[in-house]
Amino acid sequence: MVRSVACGVMDLSYVMGFGLGTTLALLALLRIGQRIFSPAHTVARDLAEGNAARRLLTVGQVLAVFLVAANAVKNCLDGSGLARDLLWVSAFAVVGLLLVIATGQLGIRLLLRARLPAEIERGNAAAGLAAGAHYVATGLITSRAIAGKDLGDLAISLGFFLLAQVTLHVFISLFRALTTYDDAEQIQGENLAAALSYAGATIAVAILIARALEGDFEGLFVSLKGYGGVLLYLLALYPVRQLLVQSLLLGAPLSLRGGRLDAGIAAERNEGMGALEAATYLATSLAIARLL
Repeated sequence: MVRSVACGVMDLSYVMGFGLGTTLALLALLRIGQRIFSPAHTVARDLAEGNAARRLLTVGQVLAVFLVAANAVKNCLDGSGLARDLLWVSAFAVVGLLLVIATGQLGIRLLLRARLPAEIERGNAAAGLAAGAHYVATGLITSRAIAGKDLGDLAISLGFFLLAQVTLHVFISLFRALTTYDDAEQIQGENLAAALSYAGATIAVAILIARALEGDFEGLFVSLKGYGGVLLYLLALYPVRQLLVQSLLLGAPLSLRGGRLDAGIAAERNEGMGALEAATYLATSLAIARLL
């Protein structure tokens, strides 16, 4: 749960200045961290070289940084004083960046097996797309979970961040159970259609988890009840896949699991079907998040 501050009561130039400064600072920290811990893979080098997988992964990381920076300013800035605002916006933004990088790597290995980093180095674009999407999903969750203006808020934020990460992994695993093919195996086999489907589902789930994290902390029971209530809407992604995409749009017979969509993605490697599935997931999650 986050405690938001209405930025509209502060001078717009003050808010925008913090937004710009925080974004540039986090991008600089990302670049410094890459130079220290992975000098062979900086943003500039990854985008300049011919490895499409590294390019997609890097873009996902950069987008996650923008998400964390923007929401750190929105959720931590209160205009009570420049020094105080600098302290807490910086603290929460840096914590958010560290969590994105750490949990992004861990999540990729857990969900798509330890071989994925090797596939990215090999230039497997499907692996790069899936990994990049997971960083975007992690950025969405982190940006909403990590917010506040003191150490107490930070402790609460970290607790809900861990809960949100577990939720993401559980629901992505459930999504993978809906398919008759092995997502990790297909992505390792350079199936871009499977990667598109996985990426859309991952980000769509993260959008609704991020929406569930919104709101003031009003006690553990009340906050968890509100969090769980929003998560129930994730169940809408199932009929979207089996009914809307497979039966209504593709004209295939209704099935509870598998069917024409799985065959098109796994056997035919139809990128159009993968992109359509991903787009409908994203549209559904964005619509639900907007209407709640």
